[in-house]
Amino acid sequence: MPPKAKAPSRKKKTTESAGKRVSARPVSVSGSQTEPAPAPTSISASRGLADWLVTHRISLALTSYQTGQLMLIGVLPRGRLSVYQRNFVRAMGLCANPQRIYVSAIAQLWRLENVLGPEQIANKQFDRLYVPRNAQTTGDLDIHEIAVDRDERVVFVNTKYSCLATFDPVHSFRPLWKPNFISKLAPEDRCHLNGLAMQNGQPKYVTAVSRSDVVDGWRERRHEGGIIIDVETDRIVTQDLSMPHSPRLAGGNLWVLDSGRGYLCRVDAANGTIDRVAFCPGFSRGLSFWRHFALVATSLSRESSFRGLELEDNIKARDGEPRCGAFIVDTRNGDILHWIRFEGAVRELFDAAFIPGVRAPMCVGLASSEMRTLTTFEAEQPVSPADVQKESKGATIS
Repeated sequence: MPPKAKAPSRKKKTTESAGKRVSARPVSVSGSQTEPAPAPTSISASRGLADWLVTHRISLALTSYQTGQLMLIGVLPRGRLSVYQRNFVRAMGLCANPQRIYVSAIAQLWRLENVLGPEQIANKQFDRLYVPRNAQTTGDLDIHEIAVDRDERVVFVNTKYSCLATFDPVHSFRPLWKPNFISKLAPEDRCHLNGLAMQNGQPKYVTAVSRSDVVDGWRERRHEGGIIIDVETDRIVTQDLSMPHSPRLAGGNLWVLDSGRGYLCRVDAANGTIDRVAFCPGFSRGLSFWRHFALVATSLSRESSFRGLELEDNIKARDGEPRCGAFIVDTRNGDILHWIRFEGAVRELFDAAFIPGVRAPMCVGLASSEMRTLTTFEAEQPVSPADVQKESKGATIS
């Protein structure tokens, strides 16, 4: 639960909630910025996507490392779809919840915090305002997916060194685990370790494109031999995938994207049996679950890595074209309920996340003027004598 907030405003409205005084006042964040404007991109969406987001009170987060953007997608008060873009060079891994977002960039892993209280609105439209608060400098580790364990420790896939890692106060990273077929930690991206699934706050499954133990060896194994590994036992759950990404545990099942073929799959963790649930027209990376819905991000083909895969034939067999976008899938029957599509500068997405309980999020950019002018701090709220033992604090925004 974020701290109760207090912000300057022309009008003041105070309500009582659970015995505490809650300040319900708007926050103004200037639209002026020095951050470079995103390159032109045409964005289209399925009819009803905005209504679906409002009905379920949920928003979406996407990253595009090709254009270096974090994109926050929600719905403004009058029902218009909002796509809020901010620049993070080579934005890839994403871990998001209503209060906090982690996003990896080319040499840092950023932590963004929501500074709004429960009753606050930024710019009269946004119910979340994420501000970059910390950057751990790791160097270029090609960080892929990110998670937070039960001790609130950040765990990430260090793809360049073929391992799982966490922060180190002195060095670029501290290794936590590597596949048993990787003979040494070296900056060689040997197997293209890329995805991470957590269970009970601990790493449980990872994906890799191959079992290669030679520099860049995974590139010759893109068509088949993609694996899911049980981190606890080092057991290979399956090796029948093509360029797998984004393993997840949801609804009591293990899920994965069979990216080289285009399928969202359910995997039997005991025997490795693969059940294809839905086909998405594009190279799929980035998967998030909420209830029985899945959010799948897709990219257009890239000459060096994506071409020549079975995915191309599977799209042609359906008389379709590859898309860069995101799809909301009903996992009970495999139906695609809604989609959003990017055409133009944005050609590739990397990660995707549902943000439940959020209607319209926004973010302060690294190079924007708000990084200098927007300040927040914890401040005491007035309390009555009866509440003196239950001191209420909030964030003052100036």
